[in-house]
Amino acid sequence: MAVADYDFHLFDLDGTLVDAEWSYTRGVFDRVGDRLGRPFSDREAYVLWHGLGGARGGTLRELGIDPDAFWPAFHAEEDPIARAEATYLHDDAARLLDTVDDAGGPTGLVTHCQRFLAEPVLDRLDLADRFDAVICCTDETGWKPDPDPIELAMTDLGVDPRTDHGYYVGDGESDVGAAWNAGLDAVHVERVGHEDRGRCVLGDRRVSRLDELLGPT
Repeated sequence: MAVADYDFHLFDLDGTLVDAEWSYTRGVFDRVGDRLGRPFSDREAYVLWHGLGGARGGTLRELGIDPDAFWPAFHAEEDPIARAEATYLHDDAARLLDTVDDAGGPTGLVTHCQRFLAEPVLDRLDLADRFDAVICCTDETGWKPDPDPIELAMTDLGVDPRTDHGYYVGDGESDVGAAWNAGLDAVHVERVGHEDRGRCVLGDRRVSRLDELLGPT
């Protein structure tokens, strides 16, 4: 697949287009651990941040942590400005987005990152104008792998997967599931490596860099 062959383009944010410096992530988990009275090892923080264990709710329960206690603590310790300053755009993602601009067609973002965190990141990295629709998942919009947030983005973009050819790019199993459930081609970008993830994530296209999508292979 090449992005020029598609009518519209949808992307995940964290782990796909951008990532945060480890020092920021480690600091957040240190403070969350203080709130919960339960420290997090580097590996636990890494797995949870990147969703390497699949759905984070399940991973938290395996660690003996109540997700209903974790998420309020986590969001309370996230600083939107500090996170934006610690976040960088992958160079291969920048090249892909430039190609998407040239190819034309509406472009959207569907992310589990909450709006109060996502908007400062998009603004600081000059990404906000790249997207015609931005969906930040909530209980109201639904959560990937459910198709609802993808379908909401397509409605905002004015496209229909029955007549328009589109894809969704993400770094997690839930991203692939959401794409397929919404009738789109699924692209999985593996930035941490199969061995570190502990599994191989399927997809219509699997890449280690997004600029692999610049042309047919």
